[in-house]
Amino acid sequence: MIEMTDIGIDHAVSFRMRGKITESDMITVLSDAKEKIKRHGNIVILEIIESFQGIEIAALVEEFKYLHQVGISNVRKAAVVTDKKWLKDIVSIEGKLFKNIEMKCFSNEDMDAAIEFLKKA
Repeated sequence: MIEMTDIGIDHAVSFRMRGKITESDMITVLSDAKEKIKRHGNIVILEIIESFQGIEIAALVEEFKYLHQVGISNVRKAAVVTDKKWLKDIVSIEGKLFKNIEMKCFSNEDMDAAIEFLKKA
């Protein structure tokens, strides 16, 4: 389940994740990203990951369609807030793969630091 959140940055796509990601969840996030790219040109992303229990195949299909149509060149920064060590390791790997996006992982208690990181985009 994904719940969209507001962190006070107009060009931010921000959401809280719990459990399994559905196709509907993915469509919600990607629609928000498209709309903010249209309005602002570039976006930043904040993912607050409380738990992750997988992703529906249909959600992956939606993500691949988005990447094919829009790409990731409009994403300037991404902050991931989680206390899950294995997710921190994945963010570190993604940061090396997507060199044009400044990515950083923060612990749950460092939410304010994550938002400040995104404000400097």
